[in-house]
Formats: sequence, structure tokens, C-alpha cells
Amino acid sequence: MTSKSSGPNKPSGRNFGVRVKTAKKRSLSSTLWLQRQLNDPYVAEAQKRGYRSRAAFKLLQLDDRFHLLAPGKRVVDLGAAPGGWTQVAVERVKPHESKGKIVGLDILEMEPVEGAITFQCDFNDEDAPDRLREKMDGPADIVLSDMAAPTTGHPQTDHIRIMGLAELAYDFAAQVLAPGGAFIAKVFQGGTERELLDRLKRDFASVKHAKPPASRADSAETYVVAVGFRGRNSASKDGYQPDQGDDDED
Repeated sequence: MTSKSSGPNKPSGRNFGVRVKTAKKRSLSSTLWLQRQLNDPYVAEAQKRGYRSRAAFKLLQLDDRFHLLAPGKRVVDLGAAPGGWTQVAVERVKPHESKGKIVGLDILEMEPVEGAITFQCDFNDEDAPDRLREKMDGPADIVLSDMAAPTTGHPQTDHIRIMGLAELAYDFAAQVLAPGGAFIAKVFQGGTERELLDRLKRDFASVKHAKPPASRADSAETYVVAVGFRGRNSASKDGYQPDQGDDDED
């Protein structure tokens, strides 16, 4: 019997059906999380393919659609730990075979990823953009951010926190992106993302939303994909006025 598959970057349709008993020292929420992990086909497929997290499939699926990662590109992965997105960037950019560079940075210590430059850094530090440009020998073509704050269980609070990270990520990206560059970031649906979207639509030629299949169906997360960076100076002078009817969402 053959297993169902929807494509090279989707796992088989097998349902493991594992149930986990609640241990004395484990909370119910921890038990449910563990049960979900054990039954998640993306977790199993990530382990099989050597990815450090199931999130790797989100970037694979986004790039299958938007075709941004290519040999020779210079890519920054913000909040890179544990390194799943950095691994995907290395696979697609092939820095060993091209002039491309991958730099992953995180405020947490992170195990090195072969083919990438990784370093511990708070990207909010004043000197972080200069340190990054020095490691890349120039500006970035693509800035990635899959950062997420720990969830609180309160949807509006979680939305505000994730949007705050996305806005900080773009503040950084706007300082290091080359003209024509791209920005991909995790956002949560919840009504307060308008300010960031207006900035992105001012500064990029195209802005879209996408929810890759690897994102859990019950999650409010989606990704904003901005392509065609106009440059820090021209973006502020092009006279763009945000239009409430100008959303380019999928």
C-alpha cells in the first residue's frame, strides 16, 4: 500500500494516533503538547530528513511558491535558533557552490549550521546591522524572521507580542536589505497588523500573505512575503499613501 503525499515538501498522510498518559510531574498542557508532537507528521519527517525543527517545512513551502532562495543570494535568518530555517537556506542558496552567504543570528546560543555563519547577537543592539553587514560583506538580499514569543493563551496578547517582533524584524531588515530584496516574517491575524502592512506596501513592490501547509490549521499564524525592496531613501520619497482597499493577501 502506498502512502499519500501531496508533494516533495509534505509528509505522508499517515496518522500515528499516539496517546500519552499524564505523568505525575507533567501538566495536562505539557501532555497534550507531547501528544501533538508525537502525532505530527511534520515532526517525524523533520527528524527523518535531519532538520532541527518542523518549521523547516514552512520555509520550504513558502519558497516553493515564491522562489526567493537561489544560489548566490545573501540571506539573514533572524531569531535563527534552533536552525531549521537556516538549514533550508543553506540547501537552496548553496553557499559552497556560489557566492551566496547565510547568516543566522539569535539572542540565544545556537549550534553551528554547516554552510552558514551563526552568531549570538541581539538584533536590537545599535551595532547589530553593522556587525551583520561585516559578516556578509555587504547588504542582504533576503531577511527571514520566524520569531515568536511564548504564547499566553490570550489571543489578543499573543497577537500583539508577535506583531511587535515582526515590526522589530522589519526595522532591522530595512537597514540591511539591498534594493530589490525580500522580507519574510511570521505574523498573527488579529487586527493590529495594519501599520506594518502599510510600511511594507510603501517600501516594497509586492506584499502578500501566505499560510504554508505546515502551519497548523488551528494556529492564527501566517507569513507576510514582501518582494522588491525600494531602498531606504526612495521608499520614504515615493509619495505612497496607504489605501485601505489595497490589500494584496492570499
